[in-house]
This record gives sequence, C-alpha cells and structure tokens, in this order.
Amino acid sequence: MQFAIVDIETTGGFPQQHGITEIAIVLHNGKTIEGKFESLVNPHQPIPPFIVGMTGITNAMVAVAPSFSEVAEQVHNLLQNRVFVAHNVNFDFSFVKHFLQEAGYALNVPKLCTIRLSRKVFPGFKKYGLGHLTRELGIQIENRHRAGGDALATAQVLDLVLQNNGQRVIKEMLAKENKDYLLPPNLPKAMVSRLPNTPGVYYFHNKAGKVIYVGKAKNIKKRVVSHFTGLDVSKKRQDFLREIYEVVHVDCPTEFIASLLESIEIKRLWPIYNKSQKRYEQLWGIYVFEDNRGYFRLAIDKKHKHVQPVICFPLLVDAHRSLWKMVKDYGLHPALCFLDKNQPSALPEVAPYNTSVKQALAALTAQKETYIIQEKEHTVLVENGQFIGMGAFQSTSKLEMLTEDILVKIKSSITPYAENEVLKSMIRKYVERYPHKVLPITQ
Repeated sequence: MQFAIVDIETTGGFPQQHGITEIAIVLHNGKTIEGKFESLVNPHQPIPPFIVGMTGITNAMVAVAPSFSEVAEQVHNLLQNRVFVAHNVNFDFSFVKHFLQEAGYALNVPKLCTIRLSRKVFPGFKKYGLGHLTRELGIQIENRHRAGGDALATAQVLDLVLQNNGQRVIKEMLAKENKDYLLPPNLPKAMVSRLPNTPGVYYFHNKAGKVIYVGKAKNIKKRVVSHFTGLDVSKKRQDFLREIYEVVHVDCPTEFIASLLESIEIKRLWPIYNKSQKRYEQLWGIYVFEDNRGYFRLAIDKKHKHVQPVICFPLLVDAHRSLWKMVKDYGLHPALCFLDKNQPSALPEVAPYNTSVKQALAALTAQKETYIIQEKEHTVLVENGQFIGMGAFQSTSKLEMLTEDILVKIKSSITPYAENEVLKSMIRKYVERYPHKVLPITQ
C-alpha cells in the first residue's frame, strides 16, 4: 500500500478565506520512506503575528516563495495513487483539495487520519494531538509546527502503527470508504455507531455540554452522518464540526412526531447553529370585515397586536393558499377577497354571498375543534384549536371515539409543550392530508 503523508501550514483555519504557507509530503511504500517534498508557499495574504510566532514562517519568507498554483502539478502527481495521510486529515485534505481545484486539478484519493488510527492501535493515551502522541510513542519532532517536521513525525507514527499490526485497522478504515474520517475530530465514532436507523430528534452538544444544534430525521443515523459528508470548507461549517463533542437522540414513532418535537426543542433551546425557526415570527392572518355595501370581505394582512384574525399562518404563501381554497370551496368572489385586483364587471347578491362567507368561516372555526392525532403509539392532542402536547397514551382498546373521559386521561398521560406557529402550521397541513388519523371529541 502506498501512502503520502501530508502536513501544511496556513494563515488560518478555512481554505475559502486563508492560504497555505508551507506544504510537505512524505512518500511511504508501507515499509519505509521513499521520498520527500517540501516547499514554502506564497499565500498572497498577510500571515497573522501569532501564526508567525508559532511556525516561524514570516511574510518575508513567503514573499519569494512560489504560489500554490506553481507547485500544484507536482503536488497532484505525488498524491496520485496513494492514500492521503495526515494528523486530523480533514483539515489538511480540505486545504489541499481546495487549492488543487483552483489550479485545475481534481483530488480523488482515499484518506487516512492518524489521530483516529492511533486511538485504535494505541488506546489509553490522554490526548492524541501530534505533540502529545509523539511524546507517548518516543518520537522526536524536529522543526515542530513546520510542515516538514510535522509530516516526518506523522510518517513515524504511521511506521509504528504498521509495526504494531495496524495493517488490519488501516484496511478496515479504507474499506469503509473513509466514512469514519468524515466524522468531526472531537466526536467519538462509538456515539455515531450507536445511533438507530429509526425516526427521532438528535442533539449535537459542544465541549461544555450545551446543545448547539437540533435536527429531526426519518433515519437518525443516516441524517447525522449526512452532516459530515461532502467537502464544504466554509468557516461556518468548519466551526460547526469542530464544536461537536457529543450526539444524543430521542426516539420518535414517526417522522411527523419528530418534526413537532424538533420545532419545540429549537424554540426551547435556541441552538446557535440552527437557523430555521429562529427568526422573528411575522405572522399573517385572514381577517373579516363588512364593507360599506354590506359585503363580508375576507382579507390577508399581517397579524396585528390588538386585532384577532380568523386564522393565523407563519408564511404569507400559506395564507394565500388557504384563502384561495375557501374561494374555490365556497364560491367566494376573488375580488371581494382582494385576490383579484381587476375591477369586477358584476358582483353577486349581498345576502347569498354573505351566507357563503359565513359557511367558509364556520369551516375555519371547525378547525379549532378538540381532537387527537394518532401516530402509532403516540398521541398528539389539540384542544379548541390549540396544541396541548403529545406522548404515549396507553389504552386498553383501540380508540374509535374521543369522549370527555378519555380526553382527561390523555391530558394526564402526555407531555405538555408550548405551542408555536410553525408547529400549528405542520399540524394543520397534516390534518388536511391525513384526516383518517384524526379523532375528534364526541360530546
């Protein structure tokens, strides 16, 4: 097996914003080192002082160095048909792949992380950073924090892995198409391995144990792993991956229940990396009023603090969709609902038209009834049009009608949750789509 052990020095942590200042490649044939390449690189941007202090690479040194595009062909050739090896491989690989792409070269090689590899072959160390690991293994690093010195030290780590029957571990890792290496560096593989392939809600925690992201899934494991696939090298994603130290989950019987719980948890926890459902909720309502000709008019407008609409929506498009449905179902006039801006040639008679409007409003009011949604062993309770909560409700027999007595038992069994407009919209759409799963109360 042929390896290319790579180390780079950079001006920062993200290839979209920063540049490479030095690159080193150690070629290894699985038994011994057979070649080396090392070069300073002009990043065409200033090197931050703290990085100058750490690496010793100055702006003056890289000013006369070649640009990455000038060494790209040689770097690409050295990496071909070899396993790309690095300590925390995603960092080095993302930079090298990014700048090779900019130079017109595609990098499609397997990659191997010596951090994860060492954890398997040399378990029990407190830390597996290159400095700590080499001290534990008795490897002397020359020119620490320089590409050549760190690449050579990483090659010696690989040597010791191979000498300690690490070939099997390497083959196992590569056989999985490097999926292990897509995991964030601080997230133990065992946590992901234990995730189920069933619906639910998952939570990413940072080092301090704080929830930084909440998501829902039809297949928890598949969805969690999807966060780590691809090669998005943006600062936002790299920050996100670096902060993930733990993933936990809550099982849900269906994806719909998971969607409701996700919305509840985002509103409750306000995780830093969730963007959807965290904006100010500008709600839209359908209002009714009587004009000077006696017509009952329906209109869509922003929800006002002191005027209650007939029904609210989180999105303007949902309000329009609902109002158009009322127009079609009850024969309402689009112009009298402000949906047609053209001057109508003729209008219906006032009294029959107002009767149709009342029927449409009655149908909306009916949506505020009390009912439950049954999703396998889970029950969602809506009382007087308001979401109350959900949870497992144990019944001695299959429910075929919802009475006041059963309602009391359900309310004592489920978990109450705060309602929000996104959640209300999801329930409303679900009821429209699956009416057979809705059980209204029988007086």
